[in-house]
Amino acid sequence: MIEDIIIAIDGHSGCGKSTTSKFVAEYFNYKYLDSGAMYRAITLYLMRNEISHNETDLIKDKLNDINITFHYVDGQQHTFLNNENVEKEIRGKKISNFVSKYSSISIIREYLVSIQKEIGKGKKIVVEGRDITTIVFPDAEIKIFMTADIDVRAKRRFEDMKKNNPDITYSDVLKNLTERDSKDSNRKDSPLRVADDAIIIDTSSLEIDEQIKKIIDLIKNKFS
Repeated sequence: MIEDIIIAIDGHSGCGKSTTSKFVAEYFNYKYLDSGAMYRAITLYLMRNEISHNETDLIKDKLNDINITFHYVDGQQHTFLNNENVEKEIRGKKISNFVSKYSSISIIREYLVSIQKEIGKGKKIVVEGRDITTIVFPDAEIKIFMTADIDVRAKRRFEDMKKNNPDITYSDVLKNLTERDSKDSNRKDSPLRVADDAIIIDTSSLEIDEQIKKIIDLIKNKFS
């Protein structure tokens, strides 16, 4: 067994980051935290309440009314917003189109980063997102940045999303990923970037099981 550590994984959408992180956590019997789901849940709450991303004062007032938790349903981790299972809804096209607008707001990022830091205090956790290695856990024992060619990522995301969104098209997904890459990399607060000491893994030609094995072997070789 490895020592108690934080495994921090950042990267672009559609590179297999979430699926790989879940299996890595399961292998080491670690907790798993999907930081992106937290931003999606907040986006859903604010959109339901018709609060624009421009209404920062109102958003600040509403943050304490939002409770995000994770629970297992039929063996899969689901996201709950104020005790409601919103896993399917937060993965839909509507939230995907707007999450970058809300996730770029400093007050939202500060709020969620503080929660994420608290969750990670006990270590023994795999945390994935876009600012985990640089902002949330800059001292994590393992830092990984996952990426892949944009066309490969779009194809993967399209195959995954069309199960619950039959009307979605490949061009919709490609456009969304391209816009999110730009917004995530260029936002003023906590932009997506590669930490100086992160290990870069390009998954363009890797299947999920190969990605998982690569990261598990990397961790075992360093800490076992």
